[in-house]
Amino acid sequence: MSEKTVKVTLVKSPIGCNKAHRATVRGLGLKKLNQTRELKDTPEVRGMIRAVSFLVRAE
Repeated sequence: MSEKTVKVTLVKSPIGCNKAHRATVRGLGLKKLNQTRELKDTPEVRGMIRAVSFLVRAE
C-alpha cells in the first residue's frame, strides 16, 4: 500500500512576510516560485500548509 502524498507549489513570494512564515515555506522544502514538492500527507505537513495557505497551492 502506497503512502498518501500532497503536492505543494509556491505561488507567491514570501518576501515581506514575517520570519515564521518564511521558515515554514523553507520547512516545506520550497525555495523558488513555482517550485513543487511532493510531501507525505501528515497532520504536521497539513498544519504547515494551512499556516502559509496564502503563499502556496496544495493538490
